[in-house]
Amino acid sequence: MKKHITDTKTGISYTLQGDYYLPDLSLPAEEEIPIGVWGQRHAAFLKNHQRGVYNEFLVSGKLQQYLAQIDRDAQEMFDLLVRQLAEQEGITETLKAENQMEWVQRMNSIRNRATEIVNNELIFA
Repeated sequence: MKKHITDTKTGISYTLQGDYYLPDLSLPAEEEIPIGVWGQRHAAFLKNHQRGVYNEFLVSGKLQQYLAQIDRDAQEMFDLLVRQLAEQEGITETLKAENQMEWVQRMNSIRNRATEIVNNELIFA
């Protein structure tokens, strides 16, 4: 038996694996784009809860681009929320200079709230 064969009708090549010919298929090449924490969280969510959507992006070769865009959007939303909430609650550099512990506590509270909002609106939606 031949190790490799090609179907003339479809153009798909096959390789002999044991007693069976399996198609030589591969995913399209994807550009390696660094994905931040938001994109990684969304990827895990898709992989565990929306398997069809995850596989569709993976097979089409657009997963990295999609996750990079989600990561950028989520980071922009997070930064904007933190700035707006800090401004709304009157947290300033003056407070930071006068009472560092209070500033840290209030900023941590704001960052936690902003993280929850981003998670609910973009990451786990």
